[in-house]
Amino acid sequence: MDKIELEKIKKKALEDHIPIIMDDTLEVMEKYLKEEKPQRILEIGTAVGYSAICFTDFLADSGVIDTIERDEQRVKEARENIKKAKVEEKINIYEGDAVEILPTLNEKYDAVFIDAAKGKYPFFLKEALRMIKPNGIIFADNILYKGYVMSDYNKHKQRTAVKNLREYIKEVSENPNLETEILEVGDGLAISKIK
Repeated sequence: MDKIELEKIKKKALEDHIPIIMDDTLEVMEKYLKEEKPQRILEIGTAVGYSAICFTDFLADSGVIDTIERDEQRVKEARENIKKAKVEEKINIYEGDAVEILPTLNEKYDAVFIDAAKGKYPFFLKEALRMIKPNGIIFADNILYKGYVMSDYNKHKQRTAVKNLREYIKEVSENPNLETEILEVGDGLAISKIK
C-alpha cells in the first residue's frame, strides 16, 4: 500500500468534509485486526475508500475486503483512490444501497465494519450476524453520535438515527452470543466479539 497516497487521500477527504474514520478509532481497530489477520472484511459504507485502504494493511496475505457504497460520486472517487494506493486486488466495491445488497451476500467474514446510514444500524447488525464467522468481530463506528445517543437529546431531525443507534447498543449488549464494549474514541465505537 502506498502510504504517501493514503495521506493525500486523507487530506483531500478532510478538506472536502467527507467523513472518514478518525485516527484514534483506526488505532483501536488496528489492535484487534493485526492480531486476527482477517481473511475477509466486510465494510458497510465505503465513502472515498480511505478506511478500506487502511484495513488492507491488516489482512491475511490473500485477504479481501468487500465494501458497499451507494453514492455514485463517492464510488468513483473510491475506485480512483484504491488504484492510487495500489490495493485494487484486495478491495471489491459493491455499488448500491447496503439494505438491498447485504441480503444478496453469502460470504463469511472475520470482521465487519459498520459506518453508513445511522438509521439502518439495527438492520446492518442483523445482516452482519448472519455472515460473521465464529470468533469474528463487528465494529460499529459513530455509535455515540456526537453524544446524542447517551443524552436526553430529542430533536426531530436526528430522532430516528438516535433511536436506531440506541436500539443497536441494546441489541449488542443484550445478545448472549456477543461480548460488547463501547469505547469513547472518535464519535464512539462499539466492538462486538462473537463468543
